[in-house]
This record gives sequence, structure tokens and C-alpha cells, in this order.
Amino acid sequence: MEPYRIKVVEPILFTTRQQREEALRRVNYNLFDLRAEEVTIDLLTDSGTGALSAAQLAAGMAGDESYSGSRSFYRFHETVTELTGYAHILPAHQGRAAERVLFTTLLERGNLVLSNTHFDTTRANVELNEAEARDLPCPEAKNLDSTEPFKGNIDLEALAQTLSGPEGSRVAVVVMTITNNGGGGQPVSMDNLKRTAALCRQHGVPLFLDAARFAENAWLVTRHEEGYRDRTPRQVAEEAFRLADGCMMSAKKDGIVHIGGFIGTNDPELAQKCELLLIATEGFATYGGLAGRDLDMMAQGLTEVTEPSYLAERAEIASHLAHRVRAAGVDIVEPPGMHALYLNAGRLLPHIPPHQYPGHALACQLYLEGGIRSAELGSLYLGEEDEHGNPIKSAPYELVRLALPRRVYTRSHYDHVGETLAKIANYADQVYGFRITDQSPILRHFRATLVPVPITG
Repeated sequence: MEPYRIKVVEPILFTTRQQREEALRRVNYNLFDLRAEEVTIDLLTDSGTGALSAAQLAAGMAGDESYSGSRSFYRFHETVTELTGYAHILPAHQGRAAERVLFTTLLERGNLVLSNTHFDTTRANVELNEAEARDLPCPEAKNLDSTEPFKGNIDLEALAQTLSGPEGSRVAVVVMTITNNGGGGQPVSMDNLKRTAALCRQHGVPLFLDAARFAENAWLVTRHEEGYRDRTPRQVAEEAFRLADGCMMSAKKDGIVHIGGFIGTNDPELAQKCELLLIATEGFATYGGLAGRDLDMMAQGLTEVTEPSYLAERAEIASHLAHRVRAAGVDIVEPPGMHALYLNAGRLLPHIPPHQYPGHALACQLYLEGGIRSAELGSLYLGEEDEHGNPIKSAPYELVRLALPRRVYTRSHYDHVGETLAKIANYADQVYGFRITDQSPILRHFRATLVPVPITG
């Protein structure tokens, strides 16, 4: 059962199917543009959507709002330093701010950034600095049905070949995302991280963690990796941070806060450059665009998140939803992670071609049928078309992510998700695709407008 009691509740508004149909038309079939009150179960993201603990709220009430050198900063700084071991810690208002500051400082035009998988904003921040973001997922990640426990690993052979090959001089940094969000929420093993760190040291390339879900990665390591089963999640997390040269983190995930993040590094020169850019664009170095109360709540959340009881329940709720989804006849990326489940929309809707976005089609149907908001991770997110709408590049898989907010929904809420998917599976061949009518050159899935494509034949 959940290792907490519910102290404050928020009502959920229930809409009719007609209301949801009208809402989808109004927002041009882009789920990001729905008003929150039009959504019954919101699984769009786990970023900044968790429920605060009583201890976090209490810490926030004691926040010091001094512009410089607040006690809130020093509590935050001490907590993060003890966790990560990094010599230099800079707060930022969220993960993508940390990415922007770090990459703007670290990258030059033509550089290459290697990763197990870049997520959308990480890739965008690399490309905005005119560098190339290249993914090197491990071979096991290609089999969505495999239950291999560490499918978030980087491909060590490809990494070694790139670092030692003709493009090696272009590599500015290697980014290891834990857990691998773009790769189906799969964890990275400590063995893979150690080997990656050794390769990076050998070639003089810094290794940074995208540590948004470091605690969930640590929990899965303690469950599945030999040599770590007797470790606590906190011990595994501390070791992971110390294998890398630095990190960037969105604390809106495993900090269990609504806003916040940070950069950590052992490089004093890099830290100084990042600090100057942070001051110019985010805020002074002891608040980084955050209120003092946010720093205090982040410090408390970073302490709570490695508690075994919290992580065990988080894993169990994901397992519960996975069971309901499989029972509905819908395949997922196996094994289920902790922060999200990834539905195999391409397999459920084989009649919809990639350039008509089967993932987005399933996401829209989830909203129409059950008021559930989710996120497409398929060809709308990763694909490209020419000016006439003809496909140039499709995503390797057509997925829908059901992100699980922390301490927000109960099992009965997730039962509703399973029941909704079961209904859709019964008429899957009648689900229609979509066509883009307008899009932006980067991160198009956030702002694209679409129209349905009727089923023919």
C-alpha cells in the first residue's frame, strides 16, 4: 500500500465525450493546448506534477527570500553536495535552464554530444548551439518486448569507436541520461556507467549525467544488478554521481518539486563560466531564478526521494498499471520502468502509417474515450516531412508515454486508464490518423496543429 496518508485533496472534473470532442477541435488536436480542467487523468508528464509532502511544505514556509546568500541556498547547497560530491553547485529554475547554461558554456559550433538517448529539450539545447546530438542506445533497446533489465545503457562499442575515430576530436561531452526517458524509461547499469566513465577519462572527454530520475535508476539497480542488491538507493546514487564529472538535473522529477534544478561540476573553470551566464540570464548564483522556499522544498525532496519505501511503492504502482495495460491487449515497452509506461501504438494501430502519427492518434483517442492526457513519442516527435507532407524520416517506434506523477493518483485512477485502453483496443481498426497543418522548425510536437485523416478503403 502507499507509504503515506492523504492530507489534502483536489477535486477532479469529469467531462462528457461531446465536451472532449469540442475541446480537441478547439486546440487543433494538440493535447498540450488543452486546459487542465478539461483533463480527468493527466499523464502528460511527471515533471513538476508531483504532490509535496508535509515536510516539504513546512520547509517552504521557513524559506529565506534574501536575494543573496540565503539560508535556504545553504541548506540546498549542503544537501546537493552531500548527495553528488561535486565541488561546484549552481541552482537553476528547471532542467532545461540548466541544460541551456551548461551547453552554451561548454559547446562550440560543430561539436558532437553523445548520449544513450537525448530527450527533446536536451537535443534542442544542443542544436541551438549549432552542435550535433547523437544517440548511441545499446543494442538491447531495439527489442521492445525484451525484459532485459538495463536497456537504457549506452552502446559501449559505438562509444569507443566514435571517441577513438576520426570524429573523436568533435566530441565535447558525453551525456548519460538516468533513467533513459527517450529510450522507454529504462535504467542504466552501474557497470555500463563505470565503463563509460573509463572511456571518457581515456579520451579526455567529460561525462555528465542527466540526473532527472537518478533515484529511480538507483532503485532499479538495487533490484537487478549483481553486487548492488545489498546497497541502499542512496548509496547507489552517490556512487553514480561520483563516477561522472558533473550533472544537470531537473528536480521537478526526482526532487519531487514543482520547480527547480541545478548544475553540478568538479571543473572550477567551467563552473565560473556557467555562473556568469547564470547570473546574466537566470538570477544570482545563490538563487538561480528560484524563490528561497523552492530551494528549501527541493532540498527536502532530494532527501525523501531515496527512501526505499517511497521507491518501492513507485515501482509497484507502475507494475500495477502495466498489468492493467497488458490485460487490455495493449503492448508496452518491456520491462516497465518507474516514471512512465510506453504504449506500443504502432503495433496496436498498424493501419495508420508513421506519417499519419499512430502514437498521436492513440493519445487523442485516450483523451476522447477517457479524458486521459498523455504524450506521443513517435514520428510526430522524431519524424520529418517535406513541404508537401511526404515522409523523409520516421521514428524507429511509434509510442505513447503515460507519465506517472509522484504521489498523485491511486490504483483506482490507473484502473480507469486500463479500462479505457481495453475499450479502444476493441475498435482499434477504426482509429484514424492525423496530418500536420502547421509546425515549428524545432520541438514541433509542442506547438503543431493537426487535422484528422479519415480512414479510406
